[in-house]
Amino acid sequence: MAYAKILSIAGSDPSGGAGIQADLKTFAAFGCYGMAAISALTAQNTRGVQAVSVVPADFVKRQIESVFADIAVDAVKIGMIGGPANAFAIAEALAGARAKNIVLDPVLVATSGDALGGPAMRAPLQKMLPLARLTTPNLVEAAILADGASGGEKLARGVEDMRALALRLCALGAPAVLIKGGHLSEGDALDLLYDGENFAEFTAPRIKTRNTHGTGCALSSAIAALLGQGRGLSEAVGGAKAWLTRALQAGADVHIGAGHGPPHHFCDLWP
Repeated sequence: MAYAKILSIAGSDPSGGAGIQADLKTFAAFGCYGMAAISALTAQNTRGVQAVSVVPADFVKRQIESVFADIAVDAVKIGMIGGPANAFAIAEALAGARAKNIVLDPVLVATSGDALGGPAMRAPLQKMLPLARLTTPNLVEAAILADGASGGEKLARGVEDMRALALRLCALGAPAVLIKGGHLSEGDALDLLYDGENFAEFTAPRIKTRNTHGTGCALSSAIAALLGQGRGLSEAVGGAKAWLTRALQAGADVHIGAGHGPPHHFCDLWP
């Protein structure tokens, strides 16, 4: 039996809601074989991020090279990178392996609001944009990458602003961009895909829930899983968003920790 084999390059979340742990759960939920190269260790829980320890760049690269030397990887999800040196090492390793179906989730701000990147990560992430088949920033991250804006300086207020951000990111070298609109204050949850030629909007009912920890990790990992299974870009985005909506709904009343818990990654498999 053949599984789609998906590699996550990201940070570790010991509370299990985001990062590598969320990615592996998501890959499993889609029937894929998950693998992980850890770029950073974090001390975090449902309340927030307390500390970060970055894995040395040469060891991050060795992890990636070790996987590709033995296993035919069908897709790659890149999450928290950890620092500029790691960005260079990851890009070099993936280019050398001729990796395909790369989904870059430019993790700069956690759902909790804690910074997981910084100004120093803007230029390295911009250089990684051409490597990825799809880049999936939220509104804050898109503003930072495209304009250097911090926080709400130039935060998109609607779909036209999101279109403009997508065009600027593609002008910087991204083949395709999915702007995640979860920070929009009104209406359905709207995500905007620009594939380099056409725009597509993906909407879903906004779920009333505290359990949003790691939703960005889950969405990008679900897209990578579906791309690795051979789905087209628009189909992968639509399928991933529909699954995440179900996962948020199913996990709305689950209590894990005192803060923001995760969505129910296995909502389609067990109650």
